[in-house]
Order: sequence, then C-alpha cells, then structure tokens
Amino acid sequence: MEEIFKILRSDMSLVVLVIIIIILFLLYISNSIKLSKLRKNYKKFIKKLGNGNNIDEMLKEYINSVEKVQKENKEINEYCKDIDENMSKCLQKVGMVRYNAFQDTGSDLSFALAILDENDNGVVLNGIYSREMSNIYAKTIINGESQNTLSKEEKEAIEKAINKK
Repeated sequence: MEEIFKILRSDMSLVVLVIIIIILFLLYISNSIKLSKLRKNYKKFIKKLGNGNNIDEMLKEYINSVEKVQKENKEINEYCKDIDENMSKCLQKVGMVRYNAFQDTGSDLSFALAILDENDNGVVLNGIYSREMSNIYAKTIINGESQNTLSKEEKEAIEKAINKK
C-alpha cells in the first residue's frame, strides 16, 4: 500500500494525470464536433425527407389526424351499438298464410299476416274476404302468444314469422 502512495506522490504520476486529462479534453472536443455535424446532417435529411417541409411538424399533424379518426370511430361504434339495441324493437319477422275463409268464394283471398319484432312481440292481422264484404281483424302478440283466441291460420302465420331467420 505504501508503494502506491509513493507512486502517487511522485512527479511522474502528476504528469501522467495531466496527459490523461488533456487526452480526455481532446476526445470531448472531437465528440462535440461529430455531434454537431450529425445534428446538421439530421436536419438536412429530415428536410429532404419532408420535401422541404419539417417532417416533425408533418408527423405531429398526422398523429393528430389519427387521434381524430380514432375518436370518430369510437363515436360510430357507439352509434352502431345503439342502432343494434333499437333493432330488436323493430318489426322484422313476417309470416303470411293465405286461405279460403268460405266455401262459396273461388280462391284463397283471405289471409293471416303476423308481423313481429326480435322478441316475438307485434301483431297478427286476419283479413277475411267474402263476396258481400271484407273485414280485417288485428290481435296483439306478446312473446309469440296472444290473449285473444287465435284461428288455425293466425297460429300458422305466427309460427312462420317466429321461425323466419
């Protein structure tokens, strides 16, 4: 340990330390010059890449437009979700049966028409045609059932509507 202190106390060690400091100072100056050139070349490259415009500003504008599109997409998705929820309440299932209500009429001019939503709620219309008159009756349908008595044709029209995809 004493030998190390002797070396450090000598004039030679002081000269070596001064030389090391000078070398480090020269390396620092060299690196500063290289960094300056590198920054200058980077700025030229960015301008050339941006066709004379600042590419950094262009990238910021692009990022802003992407964020705007993402926000609009979110709004559109929420709107579509609302539409999907409202679609279940729309009348979308239809079943129709034509039949001959009376033996004296020539063809199937009477009909039963069921119009239902996604939850099988809606109405069944029954149009009865005879030579003397024509009547239409409506019955409410809730969950595929009616509180009123249904004819065979009305039941068949409801089944067709429910089973329609």
